Amino acid sequence: MASEDVVGKSRGDTAVNTIVNLAEEAKLAREGVKGPGHQVLTVCKSLFAGGVAGGLSRTAVAPLERLKILLQVQNPHSIKYNGTVQGLKYIWRTEGLRGLFKGNGTNCARIVPNSAVKFFSYEQASRGVLYLYRQQTGDENAQLTPVLRLGAGACAGIIAMSATYPMDMVRGRITVQTDKSPYQYRGMFHALGTVYREEGFRALYRGWLPSVIGVVPYVGLNFAVYESLKDWILRTNAFGLADNNELHVVTRLGCGAVAGTIGQTVAYPLDVVRRRMQMVGWNHAASIITGEGKEALQYNGMIDAFRKTVRHEGFGALYKGLVPNSVKVVPSIAIAFVTYEAVKDVLGVEMRID
Repeated sequence: MASEDVVGKSRGDTAVNTIVNLAEEAKLAREGVKGPGHQVLTVCKSLFAGGVAGGLSRTAVAPLERLKILLQVQNPHSIKYNGTVQGLKYIWRTEGLRGLFKGNGTNCARIVPNSAVKFFSYEQASRGVLYLYRQQTGDENAQLTPVLRLGAGACAGIIAMSATYPMDMVRGRITVQTDKSPYQYRGMFHALGTVYREEGFRALYRGWLPSVIGVVPYVGLNFAVYESLKDWILRTNAFGLADNNELHVVTRLGCGAVAGTIGQTVAYPLDVVRRRMQMVGWNHAASIITGEGKEALQYNGMIDAFRKTVRHEGFGALYKGLVPNSVKVVPSIAIAFVTYEAVKDVLGVEMRID
């Protein structure tokens, strides 16, 4: 409320302001208009719902996420992880249960604000794009097209990714280090400080460019395909899946699974290059990178990383880790979308994209 912004005034003035603002918001409520206090609360609830969705979905698939990164960056001269089942067994045998979830704490610390900003930014961007689209076409009943949804989703992804990228960079390094690594990051903040001190600020954004480029097909398609599928089912009642203009949780899971699979497959080579660039310049790197005496490849940029990866390991190297990523992306994305909407319903959030 407005009274919360009043500083240095007398107690009597504050009380008057409080009563006035309460009366104004009550009047707005009677007229069907939401006051600024309600809007702020709605925004906070939407951000919270996005954070819960991101944290829960990532934790559920943390072992597969770690294995994916290990497969992406391991030195081709010293192969330890040969597949999904073998890789998970190897981690369990050599590092135990904790090894399966290594880096998950840092991932959750990153993904909660990332998901919160991403989901919220998408809703706001979609509202803005829809308003401009209706103004341009002169049709007040116009709806978002898949292309417009793609643009809104891409904007949301870039904003969220850029805001939390340093956390993702050090999360990748923490994830691949083992007990035998010559130098141990003790946690996210220790890793951030160490990288900044030894490699400079720019090192915290290594791999940022392929990440930005990958946002369009990955995040954009995730949102666009999910929203388009949901709208199509509700509009046509395809296969009888729509019940009283509502979708069952299982149907929403299916929409999220399809969206996630398409997005991750298109953008996956960029993710591999991003992870490899994040490992460049790492002093006392984990043995999985150095290959226990073998020299690790150094990359001078995104194009150089693509070229060297294909030349030394073949085109298939751009899809290393795709299998565990495909296995994890279906439940991860689906749980994220469904949890987000469920939490918003529980909290009574009224923000919905038309």
